[in-house]
Amino acid sequence: MFRMITVVALVVIAAIGPVNAISPSPSPAHSETPRPEPTPTQEENKAAVRDLLKAQQLAWNRGNIEGFMDGYWQSRDNVFVSGGVVTRGWQTVRDRYKSKYPNRDKTGQLTFSDVEVRMFGYDGAVAFGRWQLNRSTDTPNGWFTLILRKMPDGWKIVHDHTSTSE
Repeated sequence: MFRMITVVALVVIAAIGPVNAISPSPSPAHSETPRPEPTPTQEENKAAVRDLLKAQQLAWNRGNIEGFMDGYWQSRDNVFVSGGVVTRGWQTVRDRYKSKYPNRDKTGQLTFSDVEVRMFGYDGAVAFGRWQLNRSTDTPNGWFTLILRKMPDGWKIVHDHTSTSE
């Protein structure tokens, strides 16, 4: 009888495999819990805002208004203030830039300087600085204050107040 139990046990083990085969080990794809990306530091966020301004400056200097506008939040709630006029909405701001700067003579070469970036919270920033256009006939310049927000697709300008020095 003992032999028969032993034979039956061996047949069962052979049929189902060793015990650890009953509860398989996790596959390599499931062995590690996905880790979220680390939260950027304040300095990394400030650098990202500065990078956005550099990208805008480069786009402007290539005469690429569309690329320049990539830095703005594409929303009807976007606000641009300049020359005593309030312009609302990304499309309206874009149209304003296109009509005011229709060619390379008008866009000139843009320079941002004395830029200060201050963070508020994890997803908000204020950038303040000087701007200047170097054109063949003149060099308009002034100050800007930008309110930026971190969006799923990166930092975007949600409010721009730009003034001209007199």
